[in-house]
Parts: sequence; structure tokens; C-alpha cells
Amino acid sequence: MHKVAVIGGGWAGCAAAVELADRGATVTLFESARNLGGRARMVEVNGVPLDNGQHILLGAYSETLKLLKRVGVDANDTLLHLPLQMRYPNGSGMDFVTPRLPAPLHMLAGLFRAKGLRREDKLSLARFSTTARWMDWRINTDCSVSELLNRFDQTDTLVQLMWRPLCIAALNTPPERASAQVFLNVLRDSLGARRAASDMLIPKVDLSGLFPTNAARHIEAHGGRIACGSMVTGLHAEGRRWAVSVQDIEEEFDAVVVAIPAAQAARLLNGLIDTVGLETFNYEPITTCYLQYDPGVALDHVFYALVDDAHLKRWGQFVFDRGQLDAAQAGLLAVVVSTSTEAIAMGHNVLADSIAQQLAEVFARPELSAPHWTKVISEKRATFSCTPGLQRPLNLTGLDGLVLAGDYTASDYPATLEAAVRSGVQASRAITLN
Repeated sequence: MHKVAVIGGGWAGCAAAVELADRGATVTLFESARNLGGRARMVEVNGVPLDNGQHILLGAYSETLKLLKRVGVDANDTLLHLPLQMRYPNGSGMDFVTPRLPAPLHMLAGLFRAKGLRREDKLSLARFSTTARWMDWRINTDCSVSELLNRFDQTDTLVQLMWRPLCIAALNTPPERASAQVFLNVLRDSLGARRAASDMLIPKVDLSGLFPTNAARHIEAHGGRIACGSMVTGLHAEGRRWAVSVQDIEEEFDAVVVAIPAAQAARLLNGLIDTVGLETFNYEPITTCYLQYDPGVALDHVFYALVDDAHLKRWGQFVFDRGQLDAAQAGLLAVVVSTSTEAIAMGHNVLADSIAQQLAEVFARPELSAPHWTKVISEKRATFSCTPGLQRPLNLTGLDGLVLAGDYTASDYPATLEAAVRSGVQASRAITLN
């Protein structure tokens, strides 16, 4: 039996550990925090289990869905499946919902029925979809999403109400400096694939309960070990094996998966490999503001898009009615602010107040200006900044038995849960077990 250490218990590390355990390895999963999940986990606030960031998955997340099934998670029970949609409250934007028809008819029908878009906007969107398919969703030289949209003659209305929100939600990078090719990759696998691939999947359970907790159970059932609260402080080769140090205790393994954030991996691997590729990333924050109201407070739909405007101090980009996902969270709204550097500079209390006012105004419901309590959770390094032509490191390090895993490794996808899972699976398969 091969002994394999997985350093880092985020979604990439959990995915790698599950894959290795299923292949017969004896796995030890080291995580410095008290709980698994990394940047997608549950935290408890005022006795309420909240996620450290509200997430939406896509039907195109094939590896994530496979892995959930493998660890015993029923996606139909734990994920709310919604057709692709972009809905704004009270006529503040468009209302676009795709029907459950075969692709690409679902997009055409949704576009035909869409409200808040002029004929010019609809034709512009149809041209974009048709041309992108003809181009096989590829461009010769990467550029910014803004430049791509300009080339495709997308209207200002579409940019504001459709493309900008989708780009920020998918890449967590503003369109003016986001990679057009990576954006096209996401569109290819969602809008350009089968109808179910474009579905929006919203977790009905907390993120820890969705995957990390079940992954841990699966790993232990296959003879593995979960070591939370264990920070790896050293790593070096011992002949053909690897010595992993946790404080003053050293343990040898046949192989190691390093599944911690790039900057941390660079520090741990300094002197073992060339770490320049791990040190050049810039990062973008994501902030989620939770607002608790009376249990009777609810929205008409599970989530809405919001028009953000920094000049008007309107920071919210999407709002979710948590009570429609979990009855125990009735009256709880979650508002997401991606690329939120400017917003969090205001301070959490000021940001929460401005978001409450934004909700009251756009929904024309004064009671939303006065929540019982609020909680702002910011992940300051939530994702890398997904810029054009960005070079990302491979899973392979060039050293036998040492591989990298993380949403920052080379991939068609931006820093998403799917990218993390794919990287973890690929890293584990790069390890030879014999």
C-alpha cells in the first residue's frame, strides 16, 4: 500500500484524497484549520450555519458532480437546480429565463421571451452566440472580455445586465481585465453545451456538508486519516520517499500532493522546485453580506441579479433568499459582492448598511433597510485575478512523487470549485501507485 500525504484540506485537497483512497492508497490529509473546506466551508454565526461565501455551481461542473456522487451525496437533494436565468427586481434590469428545451433552443426561446431587452439587444446576443459557436469558442490571441464584447458589437444594455455580471460571477475579475478565452471556455461548457449544462445549481446545505464532510467520511472508510489542526512546516526528500514535518513530528510518505494556496505552496516548496510560477498571481476578494430579517420576509424568487454602482454606493451584485433553500434560515438574505476591494475598504458595518439600503430601494420594501443583524464575510484572496494570457503551473513539479493541486493550476477554467476538483483529481492520477 502506498502512503500518500495530501497537504491542504480545501476542495482540491479533498478531491485528491478521495481519488487516491479509491485507488487503494493509504491517505493522510493534513489541514491547518480546524475544519476542511478551505475557501468554501461552513462557519457558524449567531448560532446559524453560514457559508464563508455564497456559491452557485453549474450543470457543467461534471467532475464535481461525479465526486459528490462518489462520496454519497445526492445532488437532487442537496442542490437546487434552476434553469439559466438573469432576473432583476422590479424592472431594474432584464428578466431572462431559459425554458427546459434542448440546446440551443432553450437559449433562443429564453431570448425571445426576455423582458427588458430591446430588439437590438436580442439580435446582438444571438449574433454573439452564433459567432462564438462558429469560432468553436476560441480566439487566436487572448484579450480582455471588454475587448471581446466590443469586437462582437454587444450593446451597452447587454454588457451591463448580462455579460458583466456573468463575467464577474464566473471569473471574479472585472471584464476590462478578465481573460476573454477563459470566459469563452466557461460559456462553451455551459451555454454552448447540452441544456442541463447551463443549469444553475445552488446548494441547499452548507458547503462543508455538501462535500468536505462527506469526503472525510469516505477517506476514513477507506483506511485514511484526517489530521485537522495540523500545519505542515517542512517537506524534504528522504531517498525515494518524502518526509513531512508537522511541528516537531516527521512522517515519511511515498508521495505528496501539495494542495494549499499558491503563495503558501511557494513557501513550503522553496528550495525544492522553481517557485516563481507560484508567486506571480494577483488576487481578487469576494464578500458575502448576510442580513437576518423576520422569518416571514421572503423574495419572490430564490435569487436576483442586482445592478451595482460604486458611485451610488450600491455594492450588491446578487441576492439569495436562504429561506427558500433551507427552511431553518427563513428571513435570511445573502448578498454577494465580487471583486470587492473598494467595498470592503468602507468597513463591514458601513458596507452592510449600504447593502440594506440598496435592497430596500430596488425591491421597494422599506423593511429591508433594517435587518435584525448582519454579518459580512470577506475572503480577501478568494481567487486569483484571471487576466489574459495568464501562465498557470502544471500539476507536475518535475520531482517524482510530488505534485500540485489547486484551482490556480493550469486549466481551461477560472478559480472555481470545479477547477479545484479537476486539479485534485488530475494531481492524484499523476501519482503512480504500484
